[in-house]
Amino acid sequence: MDDTTPKGKPNATQQAHCNSCSLCALCLPVSLNLTDIDRLDTIIDKSSPLKKGDLLFDQGQAFGSIFAVRAGSVKTYTVTADGEEQITGFYFPGELIGLSGLDSGQYPSSARVLETTTVCNIPFVRLDELAGELPELRRQIMRTMSREIRDDQQMLLLLSKKTAEQRLATFLIRLSDRFHVRGYSQTRFRLPMSRNEIANYLGLAIETVSRLFTRFQKSGLIQVEGKEIAITDLSQLFLQSGECPSLRQTPGP
Repeated sequence: MDDTTPKGKPNATQQAHCNSCSLCALCLPVSLNLTDIDRLDTIIDKSSPLKKGDLLFDQGQAFGSIFAVRAGSVKTYTVTADGEEQITGFYFPGELIGLSGLDSGQYPSSARVLETTTVCNIPFVRLDELAGELPELRRQIMRTMSREIRDDQQMLLLLSKKTAEQRLATFLIRLSDRFHVRGYSQTRFRLPMSRNEIANYLGLAIETVSRLFTRFQKSGLIQVEGKEIAITDLSQLFLQSGECPSLRQTPGP
């Protein structure tokens, strides 16, 4: 059922250079020439595969790097004063993590690997120096930060105004858009996070999320098999989400 791999996509562990990475156009400005990409590549550390549960960075840790997901998935979360975890985002191949630590000099959240994952570790000091010489690279960083602000605003709307059904439908629609722009199937993909993690992110009880998945499946909107999901009626799922068609756009993380 899983047809999420883009045609011709190289194995993540073989992506040794930015220029040969199939996700390059998503992480980097398309206008960078080969020489500039070579310069950027020299400051990037490509990790060995990380295991499920590994931390990229911890809440309160000194900010030093941003990370580009090459394969796999990552969740970000904060821990409240009473020790409760609140998930703040999910990240997939081609998406950047960690820019939120730039302002205070500390990561305001933790980032934990959801499955076997590879990332590019990009030291921000060196990236900032290079961005000073490459204006388009600096603009790309600003665009990424702008998407994070927009996504935070959309999340506030999701949690404050929408019903439980609309929250889950919106979550699936936005995942569909994010996978689609990265060359994956728009209607068939794997959910690496647990139902409990989805419930936490959406501010719902896990029983509610499980009931809604069952309801959406019985209504013919989706088909679910374990962590694999097929959206069988994308237009109706979009209507269920309560989103405004004129404002729909390809989202970031």
